[in-house]
Amino acid sequence: MARRVFFSFHYEADNWRAAQIRNMGVIEGNSPVSDNDWEEIKKGGDKAIQNWIDDQLKGRSCTIVLIGANTAGRKWINYEIEKSWNDGKGVLGIYIHNLKDKNGKQSTKGRNPFDYFVIKKDGKKLSSIVKAYDPPYSTSTYVYNYIKEILKKWVEEAISIRKNY
Repeated sequence: MARRVFFSFHYEADNWRAAQIRNMGVIEGNSPVSDNDWEEIKKGGDKAIQNWIDDQLKGRSCTIVLIGANTAGRKWINYEIEKSWNDGKGVLGIYIHNLKDKNGKQSTKGRNPFDYFVIKKDGKKLSSIVKAYDPPYSTSTYVYNYIKEILKKWVEEAISIRKNY
């Protein structure tokens, strides 16, 4: 049975790259939201966005943060990370800067979004617990194949880390 995961990413900048990972078929991800639907959700303000995220996270065992050039520090990505961790879900990051976008362009590597969180019980940075994987290739097709091959393992490892922390 495929794990159900939530994908967190900067929509405007990384939607194309995120779609490549979401469509791999390796794990069951949250349903993509169309541009029109997202605009309607945003019109409802912060509470509507938070409710949408909360609904999407229900029944998920892991959150995968797809890390692009400007992912770290974004308000709603921070919310998704914090909520996922506090709800006991596995959390992991994957750097996606070397996947090509719809224009065939790669991006610059972003900062680790987990560096901005501190665990209250012991003062550790979340980045010292949660893994952020950077595929060891610069060619987009190699990056894609690497992620596809190892994604299930990463998800299981993230879930295990969270259960044991």
